[in-house]
Amino acid sequence: MKYHFSFQNPSRQYIDIKFSVKVAGEKSIRFQLPAWRPGRYELGNFAKNIQKWEAFDEKEQPLDHKKLSKDLWEVDCQRAKKVMIKYNYYASDLNAGSTYLDEQQLYVNPVNCCLYVPGREDEEIELQLDVPKNFEIATSLKSKTGTKQDIQCAAGNFDELADSPFIVSPHLKRLEYKVDETTFYLWFQGEIEGDEDKLLSDFRAFSKEQGTLFGGFPFNTYHFLFHILPYKAYHGVEHSNSTVICLGPTYDVLKKDKLYDELLGVSSHELFHAWNVKRIRPAEMWPYDFTKENYSRLGYLAEGATTWYGDLMLYRSGAFDEKSFLKTFNQLLNRHFNNPGVRNLSVADSSFDTWLDGYQRGVPNRKASIYTEGALITFLLDLEIRKASNGKHSFDDVMRSFYSNFFLKGKGITENDYQATVEHFVGKGMDSFFEHYVNGFQDFMPLLKKATEKLGFEIKSNARENYHESYLGFVCEENKVTMIYPNSVAENSGLMVNDEIIRINGQQVNNDISEWTAFYSKQAIAFDINKNKGGSALVKMKAKGEMYYANYTIESLNSLNGDQTAFRKAWMKS
Repeated sequence: MKYHFSFQNPSRQYIDIKFSVKVAGEKSIRFQLPAWRPGRYELGNFAKNIQKWEAFDEKEQPLDHKKLSKDLWEVDCQRAKKVMIKYNYYASDLNAGSTYLDEQQLYVNPVNCCLYVPGREDEEIELQLDVPKNFEIATSLKSKTGTKQDIQCAAGNFDELADSPFIVSPHLKRLEYKVDETTFYLWFQGEIEGDEDKLLSDFRAFSKEQGTLFGGFPFNTYHFLFHILPYKAYHGVEHSNSTVICLGPTYDVLKKDKLYDELLGVSSHELFHAWNVKRIRPAEMWPYDFTKENYSRLGYLAEGATTWYGDLMLYRSGAFDEKSFLKTFNQLLNRHFNNPGVRNLSVADSSFDTWLDGYQRGVPNRKASIYTEGALITFLLDLEIRKASNGKHSFDDVMRSFYSNFFLKGKGITENDYQATVEHFVGKGMDSFFEHYVNGFQDFMPLLKKATEKLGFEIKSNARENYHESYLGFVCEENKVTMIYPNSVAENSGLMVNDEIIRINGQQVNNDISEWTAFYSKQAIAFDINKNKGGSALVKMKAKGEMYYANYTIESLNSLNGDQTAFRKAWMKS
């Protein structure tokens, strides 16, 4: 099977693709385009980006074909030795999981735009790129011979191709480092300036820490493909032997007090995914079915454990100091405790519903987050295992067990497998924990306080900087209400999501709602509102002293006792 990529006028942003398949006695062949991409658990319906689709035989004679569904075609090939599909793909979105074309680069996630033949996914694949002579390729795909204008690569099967993005550009910058026998490449599309020695030192540190946890790397080479963008951006997508990361604005990326910690954070997160989700995978995604939703309730493992370990690996390796690590912990606490949705849909149910609205805010206060709650669950189970085993075991052992007892044995993980593995290292049943915290809505705070105290930390909460968030119970973006806390002063006064606040006690507002509500905090406050569907209203409310949205922080105790010091040291160096 062979794919040929080219383009005529990059400003049009249409990529021309030719897919050639040998006929093996079939009377007809079906061609499928994926409907979603791993790493994003929602349908993408990529076929909407195809403008033209034609089928030919080896003599360039047209073949009859018909479309069977939104992304499935059938071609009559009774008299053909080879079928060639010629189509184009509109590539105008630039993010870590998209496909994009302009004058500066051809960037392809093959899972977006490469057809495959159902039932023949295991056949070897050739990839040919017809690009200008000064273009260079960044990818984990194996290179074949070819001129600079005719870049050729190979994949062992469609899964490998689908999982191997590439950037072809005349502007790529490459850095590299080694950990033991594994080589890591950092490819930058876009300007990057700063302390490259520190960058490589920190990357080497967290990479080594992750390899140590799992007893080595499952690859000989790994590629970080970075899009450094001139505007605000933060997005990463995992692959088995590579990752694509978008980050910006350009001038802040390597600044410690700006985006440098975010660069390390997303990079460590995506590298950890090379084990967790790309290899350690829910049974429902073993193998992937690219044609439809792959429902799973294990998002708290796939994304939650990765969120936790991505930052923990930075802390253990020294790439993050305590301040940087606790900043990420604070973010988890604030996202969890300021999301009333955790009381309505468990993290397991929210994982299943990721396919429905997991990447959108959705209806108010509906769901938990597989990233946030999943990370906190991983932390709580880690501490439970350490306490029950007197420090002999940790969640590290759970992850290693998932890798050796499931991935290396060619199978995915079920919910029962997850709980049974945790129980094995705890040494007792954990039905209550999973019932209340994974599949239920129990308050995390009592367990979190005990766990953090064991490590010599404490959780504090106080009012947010924005008065109206803490004491009236609503959040705004550019004067428009985006969130309202249940049973808060704001909700009980009749304020609604999407209401636009125009005046407060007669004063015109201009992104200064916090200042005006704090100024009038001792009296009733009247809000002149423009309603989302038209019309206006007057809403009055008065604070009652109760706090709704709060600011949560985890801080180290001033002095640690001997047990706390020993426990934290063991936790740091596991």
